[in-house]
Amino acid sequence: MQKQRCPWVNDNPLMIKYHDEEWGTELKDDNKLFEFLILDAFQAGLSWNTIINKRENFKKALDNFNPEKIANYIVEDKERLMQDAGIIRNRLKIESTIINAQQFLKLKKEQSFSKYIWGFVNHKTIKNNPKEIKDYQSKTKESDAMSLDLKQRGFKFVGSTICYAFMQASGLVNDHSVDCFRNQ
Repeated sequence: MQKQRCPWVNDNPLMIKYHDEEWGTELKDDNKLFEFLILDAFQAGLSWNTIINKRENFKKALDNFNPEKIANYIVEDKERLMQDAGIIRNRLKIESTIINAQQFLKLKKEQSFSKYIWGFVNHKTIKNNPKEIKDYQSKTKESDAMSLDLKQRGFKFVGSTICYAFMQASGLVNDHSVDCFRNQ
């Protein structure tokens, strides 16, 4: 019998693997949270399917999402990324990735990124029980607060919708549908 999955999952094997193994799983690792924040920013205006298909290319192009390396990218690195057909070649998103790496490292001097980011949900996953696509939210008061605070700290491409997608991906929110095998 085939596993029941969330209604947004398509037949792309990478999407299925992502849904089954990562999406909505509580994530506390700072560098993995940084990766998800970067990927969700690149997704703005695009489908997650596009990002998931290019994820390995992003990993190679962005030094395995290493914030210390990305924070020190120079003009030549930006140009290298702009020429890389394996990723999303959007200058604003590339520049925001570098800025976000710098801000991420600044924030980590105060506290772990995990502790900071989980503070927006009082360190406990918010469990929703969507039934159909129409039941999924695109932003919440928590994602609004996260977006506002990240922007005040100098982060870019962190609107409330991007923050909510990030919250779903990293398990701050459990949005697996009621009939999905991952709901529990």
